[in-house]
Amino acid sequence: MWCHDIGREHAANRPLLKTVFQVMMRLFSPRKTKLLFVIRDQTKTPMELLKPVLMEDIQKIWDTVYKPQAHRQTALSEFFSVEVTALSSYEEKEEQFKAQVALLRRRFFHSIAPGGLAGDRRGVIPASGFSFSAQQIWKSIRENKDLDLPAHRVMVATIRCEQIANEKLSHLACDKDWLELEAAVQSGPVSGFGRKLGSIIDAYLSEYDMETMYFDEGVRTTKRQQLESRILHLVHPAFQAMLGHLHSKALNKFRSDLEQSLKSGKGFAASVRDCSQSSLLEFDEGFADHSHHLSDVAIKHVNWDASKVREKLHHDIEAHAMSVRDAKLSELRDSYQKQVTEALAEPIESLFDAPEQDSWPLIRKLYKCETVNALSRFANSLSGFELDQATCDKMMAELKDYAKSLVEKKAREEAGKVLIHMKDRFSSIFSYDKYSMPRVWTGKEDIRTLTKEAHAAALKVLSVMAAIRLDDKQDNIESILNSTLMDGLDYRKSLEAAADPLASSTWEEVPRNNTLITPVQCRSIWRRFKKETEYTIIQAITAQEAHRHSNRWLPPPWVIALIAVLGFNEFMMLLRNPLYFFGLFIFFLLSRALWFQLNIAGEFRNGMLLGLLGLCTRFLQTVMSLLKKLADKPRRHRRTPEPPQPRKLISAQTFMSQSQRQASFSGSIPDALSSSSPVSSKSGLEYSSMSTESQLGETNREVSSS
Repeated sequence: MWCHDIGREHAANRPLLKTVFQVMMRLFSPRKTKLLFVIRDQTKTPMELLKPVLMEDIQKIWDTVYKPQAHRQTALSEFFSVEVTALSSYEEKEEQFKAQVALLRRRFFHSIAPGGLAGDRRGVIPASGFSFSAQQIWKSIRENKDLDLPAHRVMVATIRCEQIANEKLSHLACDKDWLELEAAVQSGPVSGFGRKLGSIIDAYLSEYDMETMYFDEGVRTTKRQQLESRILHLVHPAFQAMLGHLHSKALNKFRSDLEQSLKSGKGFAASVRDCSQSSLLEFDEGFADHSHHLSDVAIKHVNWDASKVREKLHHDIEAHAMSVRDAKLSELRDSYQKQVTEALAEPIESLFDAPEQDSWPLIRKLYKCETVNALSRFANSLSGFELDQATCDKMMAELKDYAKSLVEKKAREEAGKVLIHMKDRFSSIFSYDKYSMPRVWTGKEDIRTLTKEAHAAALKVLSVMAAIRLDDKQDNIESILNSTLMDGLDYRKSLEAAADPLASSTWEEVPRNNTLITPVQCRSIWRRFKKETEYTIIQAITAQEAHRHSNRWLPPPWVIALIAVLGFNEFMMLLRNPLYFFGLFIFFLLSRALWFQLNIAGEFRNGMLLGLLGLCTRFLQTVMSLLKKLADKPRRHRRTPEPPQPRKLISAQTFMSQSQRQASFSGSIPDALSSSSPVSSKSGLEYSSMSTESQLGETNREVSSS
């Protein structure tokens, strides 16, 4: 071995040394065999430093070789006696080299001498047994493959075919056509991929065949197969990329075809079947061009199977179909739920706006009719999906439950506004007549009877809204509410004999989940209702009383007769004295003027108290206005007559400002009066409007006189 190869992993015949160790342990028993290492071209490094490095490498080889069980713990020294010698460089030290070689030759000549190269003399065979021993050794060599060295022709063929195969593989890896094909496959599908790749592989295999045609056929064929396998391993990623493109193309085709088929109105299941078959057929045709019996993706040199990719494509198609089916079913379900909502929500709300005795029968009829129609249409729509019966039944049940829950939801929403509905019903009966006109309380109405009728109607609303009645079962909620809330005295007497039916959280014969308003809540709502409607009743009674008082502003007839009898003497005295009569006439004119100016009849129409308060606030202003007018008349007559000029009519803006000042003046009635009774506020409004009318009349009269 060369001196510079010491310590190298892949040098100095290390594989051969490893083979020697393995064969010696397998074929022979332990005996001392001399291993002489001759180091060529020794450098300046001393032998004392080179030998330990070499011995360390030998020990490593010994430790790594496979050992039989019998020699698993056997040391290297049991089989071999290692010796190291060195030779100088022939080029530099020729004489010294020859002397060292002669000395080494002498050691071989005297190898059997004591201490010679023959080593352990215990395994020496006598000369008479040499022939048989040589035959046995040769037999062991022939039977052991590690020692059976091939013929020179085979060895040359093996080495040369290996070199040619490596050369063709490296040329293929750098081939321009192959690199372009590989880059094109990475970016997208390539038409005729299998044919193009096959032609490239055939070209390099043909070159290999041409260059190895004179070598041993067995070796040549073996190395050709190895080369073909290595080439296929090189191009396999491109083949997989091409299959991936075919997979993506077929899957995209399925998606687009399915979308177009569904838009055309074709059934979902039929569309999936047709589009799936079409996509899988396109994948198969893309993998192999059957029309020309040539491979489009597949390579003729190997039967690579695309079944896994095809199976994955089929799985992806099914997954996409399932996702589209779920989306379509969800969309279909939402559409029918929306239709059910549109068909039920507004009619139910309108029925609950004015609850009647037949509200729930109408709701039941509407619910059943619309639910049956929706379920029928929904079943027809589901038929195109070809679902199993269990799934269809489940979706139908979900739609039916949605319709029922919608009715219950609307009922609960309206039950939360039951007090508003009760007050509306009370107002429609109490405050409006049979022609839906607002009542004018003239004193002829029977407020007690109207109140009872309005309360009964409001209580019927409460009974209708107390429970959900979709199952057409009879209940006694209305009778319980009438007996306990309307018939107060009878109810108190019945408490002595039986328990309070409203002191419970459930109704008899009504499930808890169908209860909208519990009995306890009904009593609380009724009390609140009566408290809030009591004000309306008091207002009506007050209006009747005010109307009666407005019709009795003159004294009674007997008072007028008494005044006539007791004041007869004074009346005769006025007739006998014309001066008194003239003064009385002047007083009459002034009183008449004040009567119209103050609108006394209109003021007392709303009651005595309000009339007196209104007169007190306006009396002084009206008197001062009359006196001012009387004082201004003589002055006009004493002035020099001027050409008459047309007097401007009062403008609408001036009139509105005067009306607003008058209204603000008339609104100076104490706030305590307006807050004490709604009638007072109403009277104040009427007084303000009447004052405005009187102001307008006065202005028009002044314009007319001018």
